[in-house]
Amino acid sequence: MDYEIVIGLECHVQLLTQSKMFCGCATDYDGAPPNTRVCPVCLGLPGALPVINRKAVEYTVITGLALHCQIAEFAKFDRKNYHYPDLAKGYQISQYDLPLTRQGWLDVEVEGQTKRVGITRVHLEEDTAKNTHLGETSLVDYNRAGVPLMEIVTEPDLRSPEEARVFASNLRRILRWIGVSTGDMEAGALRVDANISVRPQGQAKFGTKTEIKNMNSFRAVKLALEYEAQRQIDVLEHGGRIVQETRGWVEGEGRTVSQRSKEFAHDYRYFPEPDLPPLVLSSTEVERLRAQLPELPEARAERLMARYGLSQYDAGVLTGSRAVADYYEAAVAAHGNGKAVANWVSGEMFRLLRGATLEIEAVPVSPQALAELLRLVDDGTIGISVAKTVLEEMFATGQRAGEIVRAKGLTQISDQDQLRQVAADIIAANPKAVADYRGGKPTAVKFLVGQVMRATRGQANPTVASEILEQLLNESNGRQPS
Repeated sequence: MDYEIVIGLECHVQLLTQSKMFCGCATDYDGAPPNTRVCPVCLGLPGALPVINRKAVEYTVITGLALHCQIAEFAKFDRKNYHYPDLAKGYQISQYDLPLTRQGWLDVEVEGQTKRVGITRVHLEEDTAKNTHLGETSLVDYNRAGVPLMEIVTEPDLRSPEEARVFASNLRRILRWIGVSTGDMEAGALRVDANISVRPQGQAKFGTKTEIKNMNSFRAVKLALEYEAQRQIDVLEHGGRIVQETRGWVEGEGRTVSQRSKEFAHDYRYFPEPDLPPLVLSSTEVERLRAQLPELPEARAERLMARYGLSQYDAGVLTGSRAVADYYEAAVAAHGNGKAVANWVSGEMFRLLRGATLEIEAVPVSPQALAELLRLVDDGTIGISVAKTVLEEMFATGQRAGEIVRAKGLTQISDQDQLRQVAADIIAANPKAVADYRGGKPTAVKFLVGQVMRATRGQANPTVASEILEQLLNESNGRQPS
């Protein structure tokens, strides 16, 4: 029997605010000593009252707008009651029936097909503390408790683990693009949970779902869902039934394991948070926040293709992050040739960044400095191979291209007399390539050009060198150049 996979995601996103959701404690808990970013509010001490973080509300609305959501005119906070050690109060302040945003969408492209995935809601809540288990002992660090957390819930529209992986990746790109979160999965700033079920192909009713947690990379999202889908299919094929439960992904073993039975909404006994007022969002306020949205990645990619003649692939690479897109357009503004700049940014610049494990925000070569290097190539001062070497030096030292070229004497050699002598020496030293050329293999001249480039440390003008080589080879062969 053929089965269809049905997946919905719940993505928890830490917001880039300086203080926590309901108190003034700092959110820079990473690396801080345990339980040093705490106060009576986030420790849940009796009598402590929460105060709403305005910036967190604004970031949630901006995220909702970026995801094409409807923004609520009236929203409220609720108490989600459950008892774990990481929840000091015995409840989490979250949103239930009246969230800040709902009914949006985000497109994903898999195997050349674009699919629209519905966003059920984007709501705001507080993060929990961190548990550390050491054998029979468990330690709790409340530094993370109360950090503003968005939950982005999708409709069950995803039909493959790969679609889920691409969705999570696209979501992180938008979160980083609009500046509301780092989206760092390893640091826990983006945590993806998945609800997955399978059903016979053509069946309208959903199967029983399980929730998968502990997926801390996009690769893990795909692998965990692939495993869980096959596990559910195997259970059904052997006459069993799926139990609704929460399962954890065990990376080292490549499998999911049962953690606990899945709670239902009524298990949490939601009720309105009595210590917080409802939120009323005027249309004026929403439009003010909408005006803060930057040009989003898809729109920017379309503009880059239309303005600079880029391919869809190149435009997608250059809009992988807002910082890369900004760098690229600044370099184009300084140079003028959009395609040439795209090739250098996505090629040599990315190679150097990967080698140094740097993001483009930290690159020591400014867009204007890159444009200066490309102008030296354009006017024939240096060749492509030398330009790559110069860029490496710029990357390592922060020097300008012109300074490096002058200091190291790297100016391109186009003098015919000088290149003629080098070419003659190369011909004399490579009789086999000469014989191949004279035997009817014109491509052999490319090898000889390469030898000229090596002999001149890449400074020879390859076009001039090729012309001189062909001239000398044809003269000594007793025929005129073609």
